[in-house]
Amino acid sequence: MLLRILLLSVLVGAPTALWADTVWLDNGDRLSGDILLLDGGKLALKTKYAGQVLIDWKDIDTLSSDKPLLLRRHGLDSEHSKQLAAAGKGMVRVLNSTSQTVPLASISRLVPPRPLLQDRVWEGNLDAKLDMERNEDKTDEWKLKGNTRVEHGRWRHVLTGELERESKNDNKVDDNWQLEYDLDRFLTEHWFWRTGVEQQEDEFELIKRQRIVGTGPGYRFWDNELGRFDLIGQFNRVRFEAADTDLAFDTFSLEWDYKRLLWGTRLEFYSNAELQVPEIEAIDYVLDSEFGLRYRLNHWARLSLLYELDQVRGLGETTSERHYLIGLGVGW
Repeated sequence: MLLRILLLSVLVGAPTALWADTVWLDNGDRLSGDILLLDGGKLALKTKYAGQVLIDWKDIDTLSSDKPLLLRRHGLDSEHSKQLAAAGKGMVRVLNSTSQTVPLASISRLVPPRPLLQDRVWEGNLDAKLDMERNEDKTDEWKLKGNTRVEHGRWRHVLTGELERESKNDNKVDDNWQLEYDLDRFLTEHWFWRTGVEQQEDEFELIKRQRIVGTGPGYRFWDNELGRFDLIGQFNRVRFEAADTDLAFDTFSLEWDYKRLLWGTRLEFYSNAELQVPEIEAIDYVLDSEFGLRYRLNHWARLSLLYELDQVRGLGETTSERHYLIGLGVGW
């Protein structure tokens, strides 16, 4: 009998150990799970029984958490909490070396801190667009854009790619692809050094192949469950290969990578851009940029809206190309 009681205690207690965060609502309900973040008045809680749920912050009576959280209160700098403990109605106790009871209404953000040294973090997105026109001409166009990053310890690997095909009346009129790999080595919590290589090929353009090899410092302003912002400066060697001639030159570039989760975790705004300044008198700068929104239909499916702006300035004139991408994608 004693053995049965011990086994039953272990089985009942196991789920509680896995889900250490508890939220008490003002209607008397209690939810257990894992706090992902609080932002924009929404608390994202990952539960075992209902997946990820969004809770209005104003509907929470109190809460507790056994894990460290980065906490921001109105008018104060961000602070770390080792634990949060339940308190009176509309209150929570912040536990560090000391204990302080604060109103829930004064807290505007909760984010689990992401340590620099960690075993592995893997994330990525793949977006697809298909455009079919059946008017006077039969036009089919499809495009794939993807990116993924793997972090382990002080190393980060970033891989991005793009593939585009277009045919008109069963004749191919556009066929190009682009692939870029970057390797980052973190020197401190924020500073890192990047080395990268990029290759583009286009079957129907004058420049058939483009290769870029670059290196330079980067600065990570933040990277947590809420989003990230990186700024990178590089010195690059560029090589163009055409049918009749090749061209090689140096450039300086500035690149940013920005992502921000909105509306709990349902909506994601992101922006990537690279400004190249070639050591060529005829070209002032080359800008490749994209801005997008992703709406999370569930834990893996995304509805995406992307705007691309490519711009070249030289000889007193500016040439711009704009593209719009609406499609479905997956994320992990």
